[in-house]
Amino acid sequence: MRLSKSRFTTGLQCYRRLWWQVHEPEASELRADAMQQAIFDQGSRVGRLARARVPGGVLIDFPPEAIAERVAATTHAIASDTPAIYEASFIAGDTFAAVDILERIAGGWSLIEVKSGTRPRAEYLPDIAVQLHVLRKSGLAVPRAELMHLNRACTYPDLADLFTRVDVTPWVEPRLTDLPLELGRQLAMLQGPLPAVPIGRHCEEPYPCPFKPRCWPALPEHHISTLYYLGSRWWDLAAQGFHTIRDLPDDFPLQPAAAARQRRAVVSGATVVEPSLSDALAALEHPLAIVDFETIGPAIPLWNGCHPYDPVPVQMSCHAEDGRGGWTHSEWIADSPEDPRPELVRRLAAACAGASTILAYHAEYERQCLKLIAESRPELRAPIDGILARLADALPLVRDHVYHLGFHGSFSLKSVLPALVPELGYDGLEIQGGWTASRELERLLLDGDALSAEERRRVREALLRYCELDTWGVVRMLERLEDLARGATPAS
Repeated sequence: MRLSKSRFTTGLQCYRRLWWQVHEPEASELRADAMQQAIFDQGSRVGRLARARVPGGVLIDFPPEAIAERVAATTHAIASDTPAIYEASFIAGDTFAAVDILERIAGGWSLIEVKSGTRPRAEYLPDIAVQLHVLRKSGLAVPRAELMHLNRACTYPDLADLFTRVDVTPWVEPRLTDLPLELGRQLAMLQGPLPAVPIGRHCEEPYPCPFKPRCWPALPEHHISTLYYLGSRWWDLAAQGFHTIRDLPDDFPLQPAAAARQRRAVVSGATVVEPSLSDALAALEHPLAIVDFETIGPAIPLWNGCHPYDPVPVQMSCHAEDGRGGWTHSEWIADSPEDPRPELVRRLAAACAGASTILAYHAEYERQCLKLIAESRPELRAPIDGILARLADALPLVRDHVYHLGFHGSFSLKSVLPALVPELGYDGLEIQGGWTASRELERLLLDGDALSAEERRRVREALLRYCELDTWGVVRMLERLEDLARGATPAS
C-alpha cells in the first residue's frame, strides 16, 4: 500500500484510478501499448542526457523493486563527496520517492525533476512537491527544487543548451502544507473498498485514464461530446441537460458552421451537402497531385538546424494525374540515420512537377514541415517554394461543405474516408495511425541495425501501404465529392 510520486499524482486525479492501479497492478489496462512504450523510452533517453548536464554523479542502479537496496545506496552516496546522485531513493512513512537528479549545493541539495516536455506545466508541480516532502521528512536539507526540461530553442548540432533549468521552489513550497493530509487520505482510501467517484473532467485531465471504460456507461449515438470543435466544453452542456446533439434547441448558437451542419445532419438523419461544394471543387486547378508525409519528431534533434520535436518528413506518397484520366503513384521512404530532407524534397518536387495544384489533407502540416526544412537547409528553398506556391488543403472541401453521420464529429481522414468511401479504410492495415507510423519509422531509421532483414522488410512494406492509402484515399474522396456535388446518393 506504499505510495510513490507517480501513485500520489494519480490519486490527485482520481482515487478510483489509484485504487485499481494499486490493487490490480497486472490489469490489462495498465499494460503499456506501443505508443506509451515509445513515450517511456523517449523519457529514458532524455533522462540519461540530463544527467550529463550535472556530471560526476553516482547512479543508484538497482531494479525498481529493490527499494531497501536503493535507499541504502543513496544513504552511502550522500555520505560521500559525490557532487550529484541520479535516481536517489528515499522513504518517509509510507511514501517512496526516487529523484531524477539530486545535486549538492551550498546549504544542502537541489532536487531536479527532469521532464521531456519543452515548458513548465502545472501538472508537474505535485510530482515535485511530494518528492520534496519525502526528502525533507527523511532528514535531508533540500532548500531548492528545480524543473529541467527540453529547450525548443536548442539547434542541432550545438546541443549545449538542450535543457533549461527552472527554479520552482516558490511554486512548490506552498503545496507542502496540505500535502501530508492528502497522503494520509490516499493511504486510508487504499485500505478500504473501491471508492465511489463520479465521472467528470478528471477522466481526461490532465491525463486520460486507462480505466475509463470501467466507469463510463455506453454513450448514446450522437452524444453531445461528439459535436465538432466542442472539446471539453461538452461537460458544461451535459450539466445543462443536453445529452445528445438532438437535444439542442433550434436556436442554440453553434460555431463554427461545421458544427451547425453536423446538427442538421443528425436531426435529419441524412448527409448534408451544401450547394457551395460544386464551386469549391471547380476552383481546383488541374492537373492535381495528392501528397502526404509521414514524419518523426525526435525529442533530441538529429540533423542540422533541427530543434527538439521538430517534425521531419522521412516518407512521402504522391498520386499525380497523368493526363489520360489516370493517376501515377510515387513513393519514397528513408532507411538510414542520414539526413532524409534533401532526398525527400528532390523526390517530392519530381513527383509534383506537372501539377498545377498540390493537394494535401490538412495541408497546414505539410506546409509547416516544408517551411522548417527551408529554414534549416537554405539550399532546398527554391524547390520548396515551388511546392508551397501550389499547395492547397483538401480538408476544407469536406469540412466546409459536407457532413456525413459517419464522421462522428471528426474531419480527420481516418473518419472521413471510411464514411464517404466505405470500400476503403485502415482496418486491414498493420499500421493504422500516424503515431504508430512515426514510431515504426524511428525504429527503421534509428534502430535499424537491431532489426532483422525480414523485420525491416515487413516494417517498410507496412509503412508504404499506410502512406499510399492516405493519398489514394484523397483521390477516391474527391471522386465521391464530385458525385455528391452532382446530387448522387451519398454513401450510407
